[in-house]
Amino acid sequence: MAPSTDPAVKSLRLESPLPLDSGQALDGVRVAYETYGELAADKSNAILVFHALTGDQHLASPHPITGKPGWWDRMVGPGKPIDTSRFHVICANVIGSCMGSTGPASEGPDGRAWAMRFPVITIRDMVRAQVALIDALGIELLHAVVGGSMGGMQALSFAANFPTRAARVLAIATTARHSAQNIAFHEVGRQAIMADPNWEGGDYYGRGKGPEKGLAVARMAAHITYLSEAGLTGKFGRRLQDREAKSFGFDADFQVESYLRHQGIAFTDRFDANSYLYITRAMDYFDLAEEHGGRLADAFAGTPARFCLVSFDTDWLYPTSESRHVVHALNAVAAPVSFVELSAPHGHDSFLLDVPALDRVVKGFLE
Repeated sequence: MAPSTDPAVKSLRLESPLPLDSGQALDGVRVAYETYGELAADKSNAILVFHALTGDQHLASPHPITGKPGWWDRMVGPGKPIDTSRFHVICANVIGSCMGSTGPASEGPDGRAWAMRFPVITIRDMVRAQVALIDALGIELLHAVVGGSMGGMQALSFAANFPTRAARVLAIATTARHSAQNIAFHEVGRQAIMADPNWEGGDYYGRGKGPEKGLAVARMAAHITYLSEAGLTGKFGRRLQDREAKSFGFDADFQVESYLRHQGIAFTDRFDANSYLYITRAMDYFDLAEEHGGRLADAFAGTPARFCLVSFDTDWLYPTSESRHVVHALNAVAAPVSFVELSAPHGHDSFLLDVPALDRVVKGFLE
């Protein structure tokens, strides 16, 4: 396995088929990634950052499609909490996604896009691909793995399934399994996509237009879960959008309606609808206890890593009780773990936004 030599795209092609939890194996897998900071001669300073559902490998560099700063630009860089003057930071696009790693939009064995022929994947499958990446980079032991939301799921899965490969595990605003409520919200989004006539059973590639309306609605529904009621009220309240009075129609009368519509439309420019289906399904299947005989503590038995769990008091998607559940499991096997619930008004998205207390926690744990 060797990284790509294309300077515009860092990627790894796996020489061996990637085994999947479904029992299938995926051949010719490509993992796209970015790195920041210099790798030490003894390769002891590498940190692997996992991204969330709609993220990608561009955590601290401009996004090639939107031109916006990387999704964790405020956290990763010289002198920042994840300090690239000290650490070599790696972030890979998960398999199933659409920013260079193998997914449903990728070319299948017959030269056509995989579309819905792509095998259903899991969080553990995503992690397996990234372990193959660090293997190819010659990194035996990571200084840390770090992730928020779905990235936190990957961090916990990494610790459970590859316990000797990371010295530290930092999981933020996450869970050890998806609840019925989480699954329900994802199903609304998937049905919105599949109900769009332009979805074409997933075979919309090369036809000029995909299920953009369905994907936009899916994004709108999900985005609500990332915010807090107090945050929405403070930012928008019941204020009208560019008008003095209600229209008595179905235009975006309220600012919050206009905001959600913008979020949905903008999302369709950078994300693939089928990838949204596959990644949300992977999240819904995630259950670390189920993977390890039904007892969450057994997932972490014998791990030598140090853990840090962070939650936010306004996060109702993955509330503090979910992090406490993981902490109790770690305590049960005497794993070293620290835990903090931070106060922030932003809801689940707090891990992406300006929360100075989080910066201090991240910096302190990694150092």
